[in-house]
Amino acid sequence: MIKTRITELFNIERPILQGGLMWISRAELTSAVVNAGGMGFITALTFPDPESLRTEIRRCREMTSRDFGINLTFLPTLRPPDYSSFIQVCIDEGIKFIETAGYNPEAYIDHIKSGSITVIHKCTSVRHALKAQEIGCDAVTIDGFEAAGHPGEDDVTSLVLVPLASDALRVPIVASGGFADGRGLVAALGLGADGINMGTRFAATKEAPVHENIKKAIVEHSELDTSLIMRTLGNTERVLRNPSVEKVLEIEGRGNATIEDIIPYVSGLVGKAMLEEGNVHRGILSAGQSMGLIHDIPSCRELMDRIMAQAEAVIRGNFLQVLTSERAPGTG
Repeated sequence: MIKTRITELFNIERPILQGGLMWISRAELTSAVVNAGGMGFITALTFPDPESLRTEIRRCREMTSRDFGINLTFLPTLRPPDYSSFIQVCIDEGIKFIETAGYNPEAYIDHIKSGSITVIHKCTSVRHALKAQEIGCDAVTIDGFEAAGHPGEDDVTSLVLVPLASDALRVPIVASGGFADGRGLVAALGLGADGINMGTRFAATKEAPVHENIKKAIVEHSELDTSLIMRTLGNTERVLRNPSVEKVLEIEGRGNATIEDIIPYVSGLVGKAMLEEGNVHRGILSAGQSMGLIHDIPSCRELMDRIMAQAEAVIRGNFLQVLTSERAPGTG
């Protein structure tokens, strides 16, 4: 067993988190992750209103007796969701953990904390992580450039970003972006993280509530098959390359593109249909460079058992062997 500040904070056996994945992080996936000893988060904005989230929380409770969390992503929109009501549902239902992402959650921290809820905020830079710590977040997830979805605009990989965050922060850190196996877990711990967050890897599991074609596409593609869209709009997203993505890049390449120009290709409803219907050529699928490390579609328990076994083998084998090996002749 690997104990860290994250396993203690979330009262879990394994330092592995399944963060919020739009349309994917539902009761089936989240319950499977927590039942296997990790921490999972249901994505609140997958649901049209707070009462629908309440129903999903209760559905998840039928699948697990363990605690799980809720993801709340704060987005700049003309018609923002009723975040306060989503938070109140979490409090009413006894949720103990919330993962925040997107914009600064400071305006909602007091409300969340009024329910004695632990908050972990997802960041793409050290400066944002320091702000999260300052406003009272209990932990942070650090998204490196390899990550699926929105990796920020700084283009700093996990290998550099995680140790920088570890040096700067007091709160526990979760490394995210490029992690899919036990070797990555050990690497993250070595860089100063207290655990790992996985998105793309969990999307290709038996319990992920998406079409099998989506899971197969993740397995069949490599680390070279992602593209960065919406860079010209300051909202960079790493996605699986397909005809819809190529069209978005073409529109952006013309110059002066607006969100209205690309909405037919990137809208959430188009992406939802893609996940449900399995047409991998139409819509946008967030996918990280960790696709190159994904070769099968296991259950969450099988995956997490394998990650922990590999991590412990690396620590006990490779590392201890190096530490206990005799010095080479002539080295003193």
